[in-house]
Amino acid sequence: GTRMDLANKTILLTGGTGSFGNAFVRRVLRDHPTATIRIFSRDELKQWEMRERYANDERLRFFIGDIRNKTRLVRAMQGADVVIHAAAMKQVPACEYNPFEAVQTNILGGQHVVDCAIDAGVEKVVALSTDKAVNPVNLYGATKLCAEKIVVRGNAYASQSRTRMACVRYGNVVGSRGSVIPVFQRQKVEQGYLTVTDPRMTRFWITLDEAVDLVAHALDTMLGGEVFIPKIPSVRIMDIAAAIAPGMPIEIVGIRPGEKIDELLLTADEARHTVDVGNTYVVLPEDPSWFKGTDWSGTPVPDDFCYSSGTNDWWLDGEDLQRLLAAAPAA
Repeated sequence: GTRMDLANKTILLTGGTGSFGNAFVRRVLRDHPTATIRIFSRDELKQWEMRERYANDERLRFFIGDIRNKTRLVRAMQGADVVIHAAAMKQVPACEYNPFEAVQTNILGGQHVVDCAIDAGVEKVVALSTDKAVNPVNLYGATKLCAEKIVVRGNAYASQSRTRMACVRYGNVVGSRGSVIPVFQRQKVEQGYLTVTDPRMTRFWITLDEAVDLVAHALDTMLGGEVFIPKIPSVRIMDIAAAIAPGMPIEIVGIRPGEKIDELLLTADEARHTVDVGNTYVVLPEDPSWFKGTDWSGTPVPDDFCYSSGTNDWWLDGEDLQRLLAAAPAA
């Protein structure tokens, strides 16, 4: 099980006011009463709302800051034991139209997190990544690919200290801000028809709770340099549309810049250094100077294995979707 030993630990959570951040905070406050969480993010309004939501819980500390600003991050990370790095620019179109902004936040910001964690002697860093980082076709995915490499390699620079860093990589989050569900729900009410870019589209789907579980699992088992990938179901965009607005007309508007029909969580190239450990695939670092690769037990995946949302063997049907939609937090 996922224990996540956080007793008396101080956690720095970048991007802490986001969908994942809120789910993570709820879990830690519930299960780890002696942990302290520092919320690090840019938006003072969202921080104020979050402070209200948790009734000024004294285990939460709020830091306004941008991961692009290393000086601020140095201060925020002082004395932290664990860093969960969830801050990112992640809207595909926003990244396409403002490419260097995405580079500064996702790549340079990622490097700052690694550098500051090593300098502060943080024990463990878990950085959030995305299926879009695998064979990327959009800039968002490309910046997250870079960020993964920076975090994995960070272990080599940290080898003299105790800091260990790993990534988790997962698909679309059910009902998170900016996901397709709130968009469809709005369209259903406001315009009476849904817009779909391409009817063939499939996606990997994960709930916020499962995303928190994955981070907990990474914290528990990481040796440094792994990418943890959950085994999660696929969903067809047309099935989501049918679940939210059965029988409603659908307008096909064509694929957007930087969009894929199917997403990948693991390529055949990565499969050569990936092990299956039950409910998770673990991509091992290819050239780890900081530990012996044999430290990881698990079943090697087949050499040509490719984990795609289009060829996944686990699909959500209409009933599954109805259940998830009912449980998804209101956007």
